[in-house]
Amino acid sequence: MPDWNDWWESPLGQYVIEREQAYFDHVVANLFGFHAVQVGMSQFDLLRANRMPHRIKLGRIGTVDLHCDPANLPLESGSIDLIVLPHVLDFNANPHQVLREAERVLVADGQLLIAGFNPWSLWGGKRLWLRRQGIPWRAHFLSLPRIKDWLALLSFEVNDNQLACYAPPFLQLQWLHRFGFMERVGQRWWPVAGGIYFLHAIKRVQGMRLITPTWQQYKLRARIAALAERQSANAGTHQKGSSGPQHE
Repeated sequence: MPDWNDWWESPLGQYVIEREQAYFDHVVANLFGFHAVQVGMSQFDLLRANRMPHRIKLGRIGTVDLHCDPANLPLESGSIDLIVLPHVLDFNANPHQVLREAERVLVADGQLLIAGFNPWSLWGGKRLWLRRQGIPWRAHFLSLPRIKDWLALLSFEVNDNQLACYAPPFLQLQWLHRFGFMERVGQRWWPVAGGIYFLHAIKRVQGMRLITPTWQQYKLRARIAALAERQSANAGTHQKGSSGPQHE
């Protein structure tokens, strides 16, 4: 039985990763900060289009910078600007804990990108038919509404979600090409039925107050003091003028 890495080399796996790489290349190119983390799928560089100075890969297996459980990240709280989770929720025993860890290590307004298999699709139907046997059919196939509910509980704001891979999950390349028209019209005719979903969320921190730099506070205080002094001087001049002799 092929493992997860072997599956990506198959025609169906290549069909998926081409679309996933294109999505991540497009989105991460416009996200800025200092520290970006890719969790899992280390054989692919899903952060290659990102320009943050520090980009690392974490995961249980493969060529990574640090081996770890995605549900227990060895990272400091509030230290990461971007986290990419490609199919991590699909194959982790505690996907909700994975999201909690992502929320913990992200900075305020940090970015979270997720990719996973959509159960409301032809892919989800094949999974039920195969009774979760083999790769990738034994994955969790979590629905988008369920993940959005989890993210809302963790104070994430969903910025965008997309779907892709509308063709049936055929193993043969010629059949994938033959049904390529479904990829072209899928978003128009059955937009919720893509085999793969992408989700972009932002960590929001309630009750945050913007703290201005010290030099700005000094400048603001100086302006207030000058204004008060000016008003006091004007008031004194007005009182002196009104107390003088009156002539008819």
